[in-house]
Amino acid sequence: MKALIQRVSSAAVCVNGDCIGEIGPGLLVLLGLDRGDDETRAARLLDKVLRYRVFADDEGRMNRSVADTGGGVLLVSQFTLSAETRKGLRPSFTSAMPPVEAEVLYDECCKLLRARHGNCAFGRFGADMQVSLVNDGPVTFLLELTD
Repeated sequence: MKALIQRVSSAAVCVNGDCIGEIGPGLLVLLGLDRGDDETRAARLLDKVLRYRVFADDEGRMNRSVADTGGGVLLVSQFTLSAETRKGLRPSFTSAMPPVEAEVLYDECCKLLRARHGNCAFGRFGADMQVSLVNDGPVTFLLELTD
């Protein structure tokens, strides 16, 4: 399970020209689900996302989390984060969670996030989405769980 987080001034996700989710200052989270991921791992990763310190404190140091600031979180599924890219010139998706299982886990991630953080929005699993963002910094981190 991987989460590519970007500190944003704003972010939005649209499907077929309709904006289905948007936030102001906060985090855009692109979520990659791998084979073997489960609700327990999802809860751990979401807790890390919410507590990861990427926002400036009064001294300008990255010492505050999105939970501390009350910023928004836009969660978007992105299976391409699970691609194997070390060999060749074409990504392999053999490590990605199959779509039917991934949709169930993504929906659970959305429920978990809603329960933990009030200011959140979501992409639509499996949809052709257009994601727009203003990356603040730019600040981008790839979060992965160690077992």
